[in-house]
Amino acid sequence: MSEKKSAVDGGNHAALWHGRFAEGPDAEAVAFETSIHVDSRMALDDIRGSIAHASMLGKTGIIPANEADEIAAELAKIAVEIKTGKIEIDTSAEDIHSFIEGVLTDRLGDIGRKLHTGRSRNDQIALDERLYLKHAVPDLRKAVTDLIAALIDIAEKNLNTLMSGYTHMQRAQPITLAHHLCAWSQMLVRDCCRLDDALKRIDFSPLGSGALAGSSLPINREMTAKDLDFSGVTPNSLDSVADRDYCIEFTSCFSILMTHLSRFSEEVIIWSTEEFKFIELSEKWSTGSSIMPQKKNPDFAELIRGRTGRVYGNLMVLLTMMKGLPLSYNRDLQEDKQSLFEAYDTVLSCVRIFTYMISSARWNKERMKASCVGGYANATDLADYLVRKGMPFRTAHAVVAGAVRKCIEKRKNLEDLTLSELREVTGTDLICNDVFEKIDPYMCAESRRTTGGPAQDKVREHIIELKRFIK
Repeated sequence: MSEKKSAVDGGNHAALWHGRFAEGPDAEAVAFETSIHVDSRMALDDIRGSIAHASMLGKTGIIPANEADEIAAELAKIAVEIKTGKIEIDTSAEDIHSFIEGVLTDRLGDIGRKLHTGRSRNDQIALDERLYLKHAVPDLRKAVTDLIAALIDIAEKNLNTLMSGYTHMQRAQPITLAHHLCAWSQMLVRDCCRLDDALKRIDFSPLGSGALAGSSLPINREMTAKDLDFSGVTPNSLDSVADRDYCIEFTSCFSILMTHLSRFSEEVIIWSTEEFKFIELSEKWSTGSSIMPQKKNPDFAELIRGRTGRVYGNLMVLLTMMKGLPLSYNRDLQEDKQSLFEAYDTVLSCVRIFTYMISSARWNKERMKASCVGGYANATDLADYLVRKGMPFRTAHAVVAGAVRKCIEKRKNLEDLTLSELREVTGTDLICNDVFEKIDPYMCAESRRTTGGPAQDKVREHIIELKRFIK
């Protein structure tokens, strides 16, 4: 299968379009326009589509039923031989479609040449991509739900692990590690939902759309769609082969998912610094320095953060490729697969690596709890305390802001003050001894019992919802 033949020699491995040309392209031109090194991953999807197409040709009487059965049987054998490595894909072929049809024709002769009846490579390619995405994307979705499960496991062990929440990278309000991890989990839930929605939109078969205008032969598109487990057929033959918005949509989903992974990686990188020391990554998921013996670097988190740009780039390639194309098919569309597949491979590996990295990390609970002390993260709770005593919130806000300013001058935290000192800095006698419970960091988190808040029972409710989702 590896012998290279001219694009116009008329052999079984000739380019599918060779009949129009008396002279073939030179070697450099062939190398430039071939795509088999990219689309060969769709070999089994291509065969699956071809088997369904052959079966339809036989059932509709377009070709003899026995010949359709022979084609389908031989294609099934080819699929097994590709999976087992008995057949080595010839990278000198123009594309995977040409290669498989060439192998089939080598074996069946003229019967094999009947396979392409009523079909174009345009609708064949569009079909193969959809078939590939329909089984590949669920693998990514499973990897994302595995990450959610890993985060839930950590969260359940840290329902009362205090830490400071941050805005503008400044200490804001006390929360818990469980609450924080559930926030990341919820973002990943939406990533899964985006993938689910995108899968619904590709669940229609383009096969039978031909080059752009269908076929004059009595093919049955609905039959092949049913055989291939599609919900239906695409309603317009021109649109079926002319757009790659589904490639753009999936790569957009991958890009948003990578945004979340990159942001989470950024936190891991910050948290693993000596300055924060919230998290200690496993040595299996860290690297050292070639010059500084003491270093333990979060390289895997940094690589995930860096590879996010690669996925963004793939999305921009697809958007730019499509933006000026008139209907219908243009060869520019051949460039869709490299960007789509590279984005998919990148995001899948990053999700899996991040899951391993975060699952094996150790959490410094005391250091995280210490982040709630100082920085006046309980200032809002003191304002809320005054509101419950009858003071308007805007007044309470100003009162506490003034108290914080005075505490900064005194170099004291709110919780370090005596009752009389608190009354002095706030200028109100509404404050009583019960204030100290209200501004305790643990109670600051636990008192926030609104839906989605950091109180333990609310986080448990959220975890139950997340578990229900991943099941």
